Amino acid sequence: MATEAAPMDEKAKRMRDLLSSFYAPDPSISTSGSSINASFDNINSTSFDADQYMDLMIKKSNLEVLLQRHVQMAAEIKNLDTDLQMLVYENYNKFISATDTIKRMKSNIFGMEGNMDQLLQKIMSVQSRSDGVNTSLFEKREHIEKLHRTRNLLRKVQFIYDLPARLQKCIKSETYGDAVRFYIGAMPILKVYGDTSFQDCRRASEEAIEIIIKNLQTKLFSDSESIQARAEAAVLLKQLDVPVDSLKDKLLEKLEQSLDGLQIKAKEASLLAEHNDSSNDAESSDQLPAKIHEDAVRGFSEAMRAYREIFPDSEERLFKLARALAAMHFENMELYIRKRVSAADFLRIFRIIWEDVVLMDEVLPEAELSDLSAEAAQVTVKQFVAKTFSHLQQDISDTILKFDINQKEAVEEEVLKVVLEASKKAGLQGITDIFQDFRQLLDENTGIFVKMKDLIIGWIQNGFQDFFRSLEAQFLVLSGKTSSSNDTEGGLVEGKSSEKIHAGLILVLAQLSVFIEQKVIPRVTEEIAASFSGGNSQAFENGPAFIPGELCRVFHAASEKLLQHYIDTRTQKISVLLRKRFKTPNWVKHKEPREVHMFVDMFLHELEEIGKEVKQVLPQGTFRKHKRTDSNGSNTTTSSRSNTLHNDKMTRSNSQRARSQLFETHLAKLFKQKVEIFTKVEFTQESVVTTTVKLCLKSLQEYVRLQTFNRSGFQQIQLDIQFLKAPLKETVEDEAAIDFLLDEVIVAASERCLDVIPLEPPILDKLIQAKLAKSKEHNNNNTVSS
Repeated sequence: MATEAAPMDEKAKRMRDLLSSFYAPDPSISTSGSSINASFDNINSTSFDADQYMDLMIKKSNLEVLLQRHVQMAAEIKNLDTDLQMLVYENYNKFISATDTIKRMKSNIFGMEGNMDQLLQKIMSVQSRSDGVNTSLFEKREHIEKLHRTRNLLRKVQFIYDLPARLQKCIKSETYGDAVRFYIGAMPILKVYGDTSFQDCRRASEEAIEIIIKNLQTKLFSDSESIQARAEAAVLLKQLDVPVDSLKDKLLEKLEQSLDGLQIKAKEASLLAEHNDSSNDAESSDQLPAKIHEDAVRGFSEAMRAYREIFPDSEERLFKLARALAAMHFENMELYIRKRVSAADFLRIFRIIWEDVVLMDEVLPEAELSDLSAEAAQVTVKQFVAKTFSHLQQDISDTILKFDINQKEAVEEEVLKVVLEASKKAGLQGITDIFQDFRQLLDENTGIFVKMKDLIIGWIQNGFQDFFRSLEAQFLVLSGKTSSSNDTEGGLVEGKSSEKIHAGLILVLAQLSVFIEQKVIPRVTEEIAASFSGGNSQAFENGPAFIPGELCRVFHAASEKLLQHYIDTRTQKISVLLRKRFKTPNWVKHKEPREVHMFVDMFLHELEEIGKEVKQVLPQGTFRKHKRTDSNGSNTTTSSRSNTLHNDKMTRSNSQRARSQLFETHLAKLFKQKVEIFTKVEFTQESVVTTTVKLCLKSLQEYVRLQTFNRSGFQQIQLDIQFLKAPLKETVEDEAAIDFLLDEVIVAASERCLDVIPLEPPILDKLIQAKLAKSKEHNNNNTVSS
């Protein structure tokens, strides 16, 4: 019993040390061998002496400290018990699982030794039988392998004997690649045995190879052969150890010459687009030329790949060729888009070009062709956007100018109305079409277009801003308001004088400017906000983005300028008529008036033409005539003046009393309020006609003041003005101003008259009625003849 107790104590001590080293909270705690030098007051040490520890505590501490230490140690003991209990609980399931696993292992291992013995016996049996089979078949196997080696040797010998015939067949069928492969495969045998057993075969094969080399060299420099065939010929010659470095310059020159055949020329591109538009099967018609071009470029790229392998020192020249091909593509594209081209056709050709760039970039990635072509692509797309706006501006200009508005029947046929409606339609339809084209650009999924999306949006916004500004400037040029020293594209009209431009065209341009301000610009603003918002700031370097408020102000000002220009043009034409009327006769020796002068008819005819023009183009306003009873201060002036002239002059019959009356009129003008004659011109029929009449009457007054009249001359002016009153009042909306201006003409004539004696009312009425009857008869005759 004593002998068993010692090992058990030693085993328990060792297990305790292992558990203590594993679970000890203090890492400084180690095995018994390391605790020799531990302090005696370390309660966790294995060499801890409780008696010495108690003696030391009693000596150093008082009762209160001892009680605190007692309570602390009791708590630590309780915590240790709890930790030990938790440790046992945590490992209990693991111990049970380990026990179950050991039991299953014992049950599974039971009987395995017998199975292993049986397996070993079977393996030994199979091995013995295999050794027997190998022993019995050894001689036959050796014989078969010897026959197989002999057969392979015979095949090689037969191949050598058949080599000249094979090479001749390849020459006839021009399959030079197979011929070179056969010859290179037979070279090891021919080098060893070519001077002995296969001397004839070697000589015949070399003769055939010489023919193949000549044919390959001929193909290499043949212009009828494709680039890929030439490259294959160069590769085969190099495989045959034929020196081709001396041919490098010639081959690369041939490669450079082939660039012309790979260009997408502008003429061919336009023919392709026309063919696609006219063909019933647009998809097949598009694929055929595109496939031909793709095959040609692919052959070119394969040739460059082969030349790069054959001539490693020619990479820079190949890079230059690849860049030249891309540059020529984009140059031809710029020529192509100078003419009108749809977005679909533009994208179709652009895809072909970019596929070429990608293909060449795969062959020569060091050339950085994609980065260089991206800059050219941006320039091309930007030019396409700009040309699209230019074509739209040209369409609007052509629509305005294609009508012959100088013919006499222009007014009767309402050509101005047709021109205005056609111009509006061209503008709206053009805006719709270019928005569709621009959407196709943004929807394009080619990689370069995805990267350029923000730039394209910026170019579109900036393009609209420039387009409307250019259109406003063109309207002013077309109207003759301003002149252009530079030749404009597409045959736009340069600055013309007002005499050469039909006044109705100016009126159409004014109303079209109003339409653009009120309809077109808001619609463009909505479309841009819906589909083209954002943009890259780089696109706005050359100008601002789309600013609709500014453009509306520009076209509002342009419409006012053009409307005033129309009035000035019409007034100038009538002023020429009035100037001729007053400068031609000698008013001092004028005869007695017999009838209303013909200039009145011409004046009314011009006003009638103006009325017909504005009726075609301008809307009708809220027509409210300003009668004398509607005015506040002008009634007194106008009625007083007309009553003075009408009543006093009709009762006085001598010149002395007339001069007295003129003096009274001048005094009245100093104390009476004047009529406001000129007001702001509105975009209505009545406002334009009234303003024109006012300006003409003002000119008439000035021409009267420049002349000197005798009695008959003054009476002629009186008769003409009296006849004009009724038709002018029917034409204009401001009767008060017209009455005032007509009276001013009479007053001016009286001021310049040597003997102011007006016509008697009966005579005046008789002459007017005669003129009205004559005019009525003339109108009836014209109606019957028409």
